[in-house]
Amino acid sequence: MALIVDEYGELQGMLTLEDLLEEIVGKLSTDARAKSAETVAIHADGSMTVDAGEFIRDLNKEYFLELPTDGPKTLNGLIQEHLETLPNVGTCIRIGEYSLEVMEVSQNAIDTVRLGLISASKKQAKKHRD
Repeated sequence: MALIVDEYGELQGMLTLEDLLEEIVGKLSTDARAKSAETVAIHADGSMTVDAGEFIRDLNKEYFLELPTDGPKTLNGLIQEHLETLPNVGTCIRIGEYSLEVMEVSQNAIDTVRLGLISASKKQAKKHRD
């Protein structure tokens, strides 16, 4: 266990071994049902709800996406690196040709993201408005 203090010596938080392990390997669970649960749900509009702890390379390979793989390894890391902070629920960002909306957030990580492809028709409509 470690206590986090700021430059003035004021207590800012506490870090446990579990917190550290979750940052490295993702959420820890001893519930077999939780481990076997689906981490991606595809919606009728083509968007998907994704566990933010999923590896970007796995998502790219499985769902033929083209999310950047040169930096963070997970969606959680990608979004937090892009924003440079832990976002609030409802925050939407654009990375490449994808829109990512934060659906659930825990104390120190994004839990669930809604990922959608920005279609060519939407891009064309935006060009005509500009």
